[in-house]
Amino acid sequence: MVRVRFAPSPTGFLHIGGLRTALYNEFFALKNQGKFILRIEDTDQARFVPGAVESLLRTLAWAGVKPDEGPYLDENGQLQQRGDQGPYIQSQRLEIYRKYADELLRNGHAYRCYCTTEGLEEMKKNQAAAGRPIMYDKRCCRLAPADTEARQKSGAPYVVRLRVPETGDTEFKDAVRGLVKFENATVDDQVLIKSDGFPTYHLANVVDDHLMGITHVIRGEEWLPSTPKHVLLYQALSWQPPVFAHLPLLLNPDRSKLSKRQGDVAVEDYRKQGYLPEAIVNFIALLGWNPSGSREIYGKSELVGEFVLEKINKAGAVFNREKLDWLNREYIKGLSDDRLAELSLPFFIESGLLRRDGDRVVGGAGDEDLGGTLTRVLSLERQRVNKLSELPAVSEFYFKSELRYDVAILPWKKSTPEIAKDRLAGLLIFLEGLPEAMFSTAKDLEKAALEFVAGKGWTNAESLWPMRVALTASAASPSPFEVAWSLGKEKTIKRLRQALEALK
Repeated sequence: MVRVRFAPSPTGFLHIGGLRTALYNEFFALKNQGKFILRIEDTDQARFVPGAVESLLRTLAWAGVKPDEGPYLDENGQLQQRGDQGPYIQSQRLEIYRKYADELLRNGHAYRCYCTTEGLEEMKKNQAAAGRPIMYDKRCCRLAPADTEARQKSGAPYVVRLRVPETGDTEFKDAVRGLVKFENATVDDQVLIKSDGFPTYHLANVVDDHLMGITHVIRGEEWLPSTPKHVLLYQALSWQPPVFAHLPLLLNPDRSKLSKRQGDVAVEDYRKQGYLPEAIVNFIALLGWNPSGSREIYGKSELVGEFVLEKINKAGAVFNREKLDWLNREYIKGLSDDRLAELSLPFFIESGLLRRDGDRVVGGAGDEDLGGTLTRVLSLERQRVNKLSELPAVSEFYFKSELRYDVAILPWKKSTPEIAKDRLAGLLIFLEGLPEAMFSTAKDLEKAALEFVAGKGWTNAESLWPMRVALTASAASPSPFEVAWSLGKEKTIKRLRQALEALK
């Protein structure tokens, strides 16, 4: 059975590239009826961030990523683990790593290194000055047995290093890149166990992948130089290596490595800005891989059905924010009115335009239930935004009790303030006389108003422009009939009167 894993370190928010790795692992497992395992690699205690595991789990859940085994948050938000290959948190597996480190020491594939931090720094300086590669020079590997025994008896602190062959090559087949070969002389004697007793990533991930039955290791390209060390560890422990697949880097538009110096890189940042998880998944899935079709929009089941490791590109994938915005806009358009209102409400609350009052949604100053108004407003404004966080700014005029008018824009550009005032006064009388039911649809309201305007011999531009500005205090908005429908009769009448007052 196919078994894959996503093994992040809890050092902060989930990187957008990390989410892609998780998605590709999940796609591959689902496509092959396998299992997808989540494992937390927290052996680097110096970089551990409290709460990062919980944040990671919430972000994966938001994106719809559902591991079959590993840590999860229960209904009370408490960290739990599922699966029979655990524990799935590496800091809870230290005795296991120590066991295999001892085996490597016994069979001669690892050795104790007693070098001090100062001694290592001096070694690096000398190598840099001589123009040589910066890597461990194997000095402790060459200690006489008596020296090693004496240091061990004295209790001197040490790390355990992998004994890399000094000649020959280490090679492996990568599902994305084909045959990959490294000269052993260029591979460092990697630390496997640190002086604090914790394993490094290299030992822990090899041991865990083997014991958890991982068949395919799908991870970022940044781990490619470490893979020969891992292959050597598999060989030293007489284990069969998994299939490796290294994913291309994510790049900025200038083709530099994607980093927060040029924009947001954490999934949480995009979530807070109002990108939909479906759009994020669709977008990220196509960074470095393309389904067989020529479309841009794919559901997750379609992506799973198309996913093949061998079709992943070797070249880096450019993170195109404009394309993400377009995708997100398309997904926003596809939401039901009620779902859009549900997802957008937190952004309106954060902006101060709306607040919760029990089960009701009210404005900052009033007690009127505005839940229905919000749904109507969003049905109009969804076309104007790329992300949910933009909705409060483009629709704030709907929820204000008083508008401030720029009198200069109330008249149509070829008209005058006097004509604008006359048309607004006429429309006010007309709208006051309409039954409330006429405001139930924008089309009914438009038909009646246009008939009234035509009957008066007025032009649409000089009549409807001041009506729209009166309702919105803006030169850019939906049609006046759509705005009037969303506001309702009472607020529509009130705003026309306010605009007339401004023109006096």
